[in-house]
Amino acid sequence: MSPSLRLAQQPEADELLSRSPLAALVGMLLDQQVPMEWAFTGPYTVARRLGHDDLDAREIAAKDPEELEALFAEKPAVHRYPASMAKRVQQLCQYLVEHYDGDASAVWRDAATGRELLERLNELPGFGKQKSQIFLALLGKQFTVTPDGWREAAGPYGEDGSHRSVADITGPESLEKVRAHKQQMKRAAAAKKT
Repeated sequence: MSPSLRLAQQPEADELLSRSPLAALVGMLLDQQVPMEWAFTGPYTVARRLGHDDLDAREIAAKDPEELEALFAEKPAVHRYPASMAKRVQQLCQYLVEHYDGDASAVWRDAATGRELLERLNELPGFGKQKSQIFLALLGKQFTVTPDGWREAAGPYGEDGSHRSVADITGPESLEKVRAHKQQMKRAAAAKKT
């Protein structure tokens, strides 16, 4: 059963994220240096510009890099940094084709433990430890992908009832709680510097 994600805060984009493991991975990859809603609308924008209702890892992996960059840069741009993010999305898709036969859900489908799943996510191009832990928490909390030890592997993002990341967003109210938490963390970091 697919979750009903509310990350893009746009029905068509959220529907794609909910049913497409690749769209969810790409949205997570794009979620940096832009508002979350912009990042998670990106997969829908890319799919529409490619003329499809879904993303295909093989198609994106094989696309001419300059054409993909132009598609990302078309107004409105998919990301604040369309050229670099087009490259990263293509690298992610190439990795998925090479290691998982183009099937994004294979990254987590048979992971026996949270630690194994975290390692697999860490191996994805563009996914560092924090992004991997957040996506693992999203898988556990909203996709019911819960191998043994998934909460521990997700670190603080796996905590039940927390409002730290996209993993905890189920609608506008929880989005505001996550934003408030992030602002609090920024203020604490700024205070530490002074």
